[in-house]
Amino acid sequence: MQFVRHLADLPYPALDAGSVVTIGAYDGLHLGHQQLLDRVANLAGLNGLTAVVMSFEPTPKEFFGGPSPPARLMRFREKFESLESRGVDLFYCPRFAAPMRDIAAPDFIRRILIQGLNARYLVVGDDFRFARRREGSIEHLTATAKVLDYSVEQVPSVVADGVRVSSTAIREALAVGNMAHATALLGRPYRMSGKIVKGDCVGRTLGYPTANVDLRRRQSAVLGIFAVRVHGLGNGIRDAVASVGSRPTFDGTKPILEVHLFDFDEDIYGQYIHVDFIAWLREQKKFDAVDELVAQMHVDADNARSVLAANSWSAS
Repeated sequence: MQFVRHLADLPYPALDAGSVVTIGAYDGLHLGHQQLLDRVANLAGLNGLTAVVMSFEPTPKEFFGGPSPPARLMRFREKFESLESRGVDLFYCPRFAAPMRDIAAPDFIRRILIQGLNARYLVVGDDFRFARRREGSIEHLTATAKVLDYSVEQVPSVVADGVRVSSTAIREALAVGNMAHATALLGRPYRMSGKIVKGDCVGRTLGYPTANVDLRRRQSAVLGIFAVRVHGLGNGIRDAVASVGSRPTFDGTKPILEVHLFDFDEDIYGQYIHVDFIAWLREQKKFDAVDELVAQMHVDADNARSVLAANSWSAS
């Protein structure tokens, strides 16, 4: 998959024959996103065109959200890898700043979609809006389609577990620890990925050595103690218990992901792992004494083992 950041670098040579374009934040790559991407890949394959995803960095919600935007479901690298795995040929991800915020809908269509991306098909969701103040709609796209020689296809929303699938619905499920509902909307367990970094080894001194993963997020969509499965350490899948939080017992301030792998004792610093969140066990808590924390860690580990023994999710 090719990555283009600036409009000046378009049209990219791969776009000479035209493209199938979809636009959105694509945060989480949930079932609704997957349906859109499948349609993009199908149209691109049938017509010999380039499959394009246009997104933004930072996301518009982050740009407008000030110091407390909605938590990202995916860091940028995770989004890139997920789009690549879905058959996307070109990922166009311009910076979202004042010029992009202020572009009018007709200019967005002509300058970016037609002149830049050479779009022949546009595939959008049923709630799609674009351009300044979200003035652009499906009506704008269909009104100019014939004149500018492109087609528009609107893909209906996906309903799963009784609700319309959306990144917002997934964030709401994760915020209350409803991992089963989040899994149903995503089509897989919620995942965080990252490189294992050096910590202060507090867990090891307590009898629970942990792999510490830098979240690289302004805020986390999940907090608490979880039963998890870890991918990326060789060919196997490792059961584990994980904590996402600031370690209040030790007066921490920066949220981190700490993973205690069961029956595992190897040097894995620097490795890149994927952590699938299977079940929420409890909220993070400040303990008055370290002995109380250790006793609870024993309970958490036992609970995680029991939950994972009864759960068959093992997505790659």
